Amino acid sequence: MRIKEVLKENGCTQQMLADKMNVSLSAVKQMVSAESLTTATLEKIATALNVPMWQLFASPEEVAKQTDNETCPYCGQPIAVKTTIEKVKG
Repeated sequence: MRIKEVLKENGCTQQMLADKMNVSLSAVKQMVSAESLTTATLEKIATALNVPMWQLFASPEEVAKQTDNETCPYCGQPIAVKTTIEKVKG
């Protein structure tokens, strides 16, 4: 899962996510480090981050491909998605 990366891409901290989800920071830290989460929990995280759930698993390249040439349904302007690729130590 890419919860940490999606947080960073959206300029969101774990504390901000905890606040949006109405849970404690320690609960978010457990979710971020968990090997697996329930679908319901993943849906809550995705909703709080305002992203589709699949983006919690997709690479930045896949996200960019899926969002190319998309337009806002309200204003008709192109939607720009900024993604970054970082090497993970470990």
